Amino acid sequence: MIQIKGLNIAHKKDLRPLLENFSFVLSAGDKAVIIGEEGNGKSTLLKLIYDPALVEDYAEWSGEIITRDRLGILFQEMPAEDREKPIWEYFAALPDFYDIPQRELAETARKLGLPGDICYSDQLISTLSGGEKVKLQLCRVLLQKPDVLLLDEPSNDIDIAALRWLEDFINSCKLPVLFISHDETLIERTANVIIHIELVRRKTLPRFTIAKMSYRQYMAERASSLAYQEQQARKEQSEYEKQQAKYLQIMQKVEHQQNIISRADPGGARLLKKKMHAVKSMGRRFEREKENMTELPDVEEAIMLRFPDSTAFPAGKRLLDFSLETLETDRLLAKDIRLTMTGPEKLCIIGRNGAGKTTLLRKIADTLLPRTDLKAAYMPQDYEELLRDAGTPVDFLCKTGHKDEISKVRTFLGSVKYTPEEMEHPVHEMSGGQKAKLLFLKMILDGCNVLILDEPTRNFSPLSNPVIREVLCAFEGAIISVSHDRKYISEVCDRVVELTEEGLKEVEWEE
Repeated sequence: MIQIKGLNIAHKKDLRPLLENFSFVLSAGDKAVIIGEEGNGKSTLLKLIYDPALVEDYAEWSGEIITRDRLGILFQEMPAEDREKPIWEYFAALPDFYDIPQRELAETARKLGLPGDICYSDQLISTLSGGEKVKLQLCRVLLQKPDVLLLDEPSNDIDIAALRWLEDFINSCKLPVLFISHDETLIERTANVIIHIELVRRKTLPRFTIAKMSYRQYMAERASSLAYQEQQARKEQSEYEKQQAKYLQIMQKVEHQQNIISRADPGGARLLKKKMHAVKSMGRRFEREKENMTELPDVEEAIMLRFPDSTAFPAGKRLLDFSLETLETDRLLAKDIRLTMTGPEKLCIIGRNGAGKTTLLRKIADTLLPRTDLKAAYMPQDYEELLRDAGTPVDFLCKTGHKDEISKVRTFLGSVKYTPEEMEHPVHEMSGGQKAKLLFLKMILDGCNVLILDEPTRNFSPLSNPVIREVLCAFEGAIISVSHDRKYISEVCDRVVELTEEGLKEVEWEE
């Protein structure tokens, strides 16, 4: 279906390599997921397979990509020119759109939880929720009847019901699927091939692994392999240090004997000279052996700083007493909304796409951010709301620009795998995951004790997300969030409410 031979990809700007000598075959029945840390070129690889023209502005490549079938691609971000179109115009651009039976259009839309007549709607795409836009793109891809599906973050922003449908769709789909996802649950339940792309040695050395197995098996075997490698490396290092101590002891003894031997004993001096030669030869052998020693694992998993203990929220303090008669945008979304929170609760708001969750979260943020009796931070779904004029990561995190502050900020950035070069790159050029890390660092440095988070895990890799969840679990402040990430809801949140047309409904979460 897709065959790749000896593929090399590098950034044009700094010639930084992303992939080297990558070879892979996507076969019938494959549900292959590409995983890796933020900014590693996962989307670039998918776009290159679909159409090399999509990456020619920023990446150069060599190698061979062979595709003989019709490819259908779901982009991570809908093209800007499409977002301003009415829905019917977006679908009308499909070849032979008007020859597709209305029944097929309606069935495809309903499978995704969209209205059956959505393809003929006059509504502007820009007015849809993030999840509705993803569903709309997926609907158009399926109507093209592709032979191979390329999906870049198909789980982004879609609601939990649609996530379950997506799992069933990928598992039952007779087409080979190559996809990128940050949703660990989706990966665990669908993928049978893992393509792990890494950048190690401070993001200078590309490395990849292809494993025909489930994600859980891959992660278990990888953890076991890394643990064994670390154990072996430390054992060999310990033995080397013992050898070195013994070698230095012998060397010092021979040197001492040479210093005190009498000139009247030329035979003894010659013997000591030969002995010193043998000792130095032994030292050179130890150094050669050191070059072949097992190295400590060089992995890319994200490191995330912890929130300080000072961010704890008082257990008996009332955080929120929020009420809203109606929630509306250009239409009525919900009514009779009531929400109270006391102490360091971790709350998640769930609901179908378009229910108004982001709109509600903004209103809650507007209530909490001005308060002086707490320190609240809002992380929007669209990071550009906070990062549009951010400059570099150092600029964004520094308040005074003093030398000591800059040094501290650079240390913090280094702890979350920013290279010195990336610390000076414009924020707008960075991946979504890198931007998300920046916002988390800002909350930590500001000492926030109330976090208002809209899809906090959506841009982190499946390798980073367990770390982020652990940080948020350990956070002693309060969290009010919107999320469709089922592992985040299960592991972090102690209270779940669903936004419905009739208001907020308490939910007993089970997944």
